[in-house]
This record gives sequence, structure tokens and C-alpha cells, in this order.
Amino acid sequence: MSNKVSHAADLLGLSRLTISAVVGVADVAEEVQLKLIGQAPPVVARPLARATSLVYSGVRGVTRLVGGGMDGLLSRLEPLLGEGSSWGGREPLLAAVNGVLGDYLAETDNPLQIHMQFRRDGAPFVPQAGAVTGRVLVLVHGLCMSDLQWRRAGFDHGEALQRERGYTPVYLRYNSGRHISENGRAFATQLENLLSQWPVPVKELVIVGHSMGGLVARSACHYGAADGHKWLKRLSKLVCLGSPHHGAPLERGGNWFHVITGMSSYTAPFSRLGKIRSAGITDLRHGSLLDEDWNGKDRFEHGSALPQTVPLPARVACYAVAATISKPSAEKGARLAGDGLVPVASALGQHSHKKRQLDFAPEHQAKVYRSNHIDLLNSPEVARLMLQWL
Repeated sequence: MSNKVSHAADLLGLSRLTISAVVGVADVAEEVQLKLIGQAPPVVARPLARATSLVYSGVRGVTRLVGGGMDGLLSRLEPLLGEGSSWGGREPLLAAVNGVLGDYLAETDNPLQIHMQFRRDGAPFVPQAGAVTGRVLVLVHGLCMSDLQWRRAGFDHGEALQRERGYTPVYLRYNSGRHISENGRAFATQLENLLSQWPVPVKELVIVGHSMGGLVARSACHYGAADGHKWLKRLSKLVCLGSPHHGAPLERGGNWFHVITGMSSYTAPFSRLGKIRSAGITDLRHGSLLDEDWNGKDRFEHGSALPQTVPLPARVACYAVAATISKPSAEKGARLAGDGLVPVASALGQHSHKKRQLDFAPEHQAKVYRSNHIDLLNSPEVARLMLQWL
């Protein structure tokens, strides 16, 4: 797809998203107004309520009418629009929008949705003889990020491992707002197809996942095993960088927001605003990897059961790196601070219930001090660890 068409698709998608947002805000505002009007005497409240509903119906109707016209206009103009922004400029925006609203974009077939694919340098990757080795390295990005963001401050773990260890790096791009299990199953299928097309014998497959990427990789291992995929027999190592195996407190904080606002009839309508976050984000509450964790359930329900335990893949050497903003000296005192998003214990698979603990061997775990969640992407210490492990 050319930049002309992709830029037009962005405009089309943003218009649809804006229409939905305006209609949603109108719904919330109307509900609040009606609750306040309901406190007045009936002789005053009834006609005022009818007038209020009529106004908001008009807002919704006009918005949808204008929006429908805009959709049609942009659809016709797509092939004719001039050059849009380069992929380097639009990728971070698309990745962020998909991380926050990706499930909605997929359900409504919005042009802004990201479709899963393997890439190199921002372009679809097709393995070709003479350009690949038998050592395959797949890198899986985290929430609200893209495959291009593996490069940070001029450094890329994939390129370093290609240069030092002879791996062929391949970068997965995916809609991080969809359920982790949906992305995990799709990733498993794509890996099966990728290795079947690999032009030289595959000696080794390694997956490196940053943040949510580690959970997507673990989910893929589960579904790949269930479907009898061949790529699992080639998978030798899995490295998780700052992956919230047992959840991230910030998502749980978002869940508390809608619980608290739902306690009062006046603030209840605003609880919907706390629900404007994707399925991928709510899966991070406790690290949900399977369909059974969310299918047929209210994903915003507070106090719901913990997700099913998914062990690390069998016969695969698994590694975990946790970042902490603390100094090494803090190890002797209180519990280490996390990396700003993921607690150290969650990143290392540690849990208070022994049955939920992930069995990363002690020598396969590491902590990186004075580092935040994003620093893991270009940390010299992480680079040294991966050269040691891989």
C-alpha cells in the first residue's frame, strides 16, 4: 500500500473513531443530565427530560449523518490523495491507538487497525535464500509499540544478535489492543507458516519478547502445542524482557477507577470512561494468556478469579529480565521498586502462591538496576546478558 492510500486510510479511520467518541460522550452527558433532572418535581422534570433527550438525540443523529458522509467521501478520495507522512512518522501513532483501542478497531474493521505480520525495516518480511541463516530470531514488541521501536538510541537487540551470533532477526508487528490469547494464537499460526517457507534448514528458533510481547509468546507456545505445530520443536530459547507475567498494577488501578465511580448514581455514567481501554490492556491486570480467562466474562469486573496458570513451554530454555529504578544497594532493604510499569516479582514470574510460580531457573534470571521499562530496549547490560544466554 502506498503512503497516499495509507494516509487516506488513517484519515478515514480517525474520522470513524471521532464519530464514535462524540456519540459516546453524548450518551454519558445525557445520562448525567437526566439523573440531575430527576431530582426536580415531576411537573418540571418530565418536560425538561424530554427536551434534554431530544437535544442529545439530535447531537447523535447529526454526528452519524456527517460521519457517514465523511466515510463515503474519504473512501472515494483514497486513490487520489497526495503523499502522506512517512511510515516512520505514523507508526508510533498507529501503535499507540491500537494499544488503547485495538479491539474496537478490529471489531469495527476500522482502517486504523494493525494486522499481524513479520517485518524488517518497516516492510513485510519474506525469507529469501542467501539472505537468511538457519538461526531464526523473532522479536515481539510490547503494548502500544511497534516493531520499529526495537531500535532505541541507535541500538537494536536484533541487529546486535545478527552481528555477534549469526541470527536472522524478524520482527513481529501486531495489534496490541486485542486479547493476548488472540494474538498468541495468530502468532503461533504465523510462525508455522514462516518456518515452512524458510529457504534453508532451521537449526534454531529463538523468541525475544519485550513487555506484553513475552506474554504473547507464551500464549503462542500454548496454542502451538495444542495444535501440534512443528515450530515448537525448533524453539530452543525464550527471553522475556520486563514481561508482566503476573500482571501490572497500573491496569489494576484503572480497574479500581470504574469500580469507585460506579458506587454513586451520579458518578456511575463516568465509569464508562474508565472502560475506554482495550482487551489487551485489561489482560495485563493479572497476565491472562488464554481465551478461557475472558470468554463470556466481564473483563472489567473487579475481584474476578485469577487467570488460568500457564507453565513455561516444555523443553525450552526460558529467561527473564526485570528492570528496577532502584540502586543495587536497595536489594538489602525494602522490596525493590519496579521499572515504572512492571514489578520485579511479576517480571521474574514470582508469585506468593507456589502453584502460580513460573520456573525460571535462577541462572536464567537477571535484574537490571537504575533502569525503567523502556530502557530494556537499549540497555548495554541486557545486551551482554543476551549474548551470554544466546
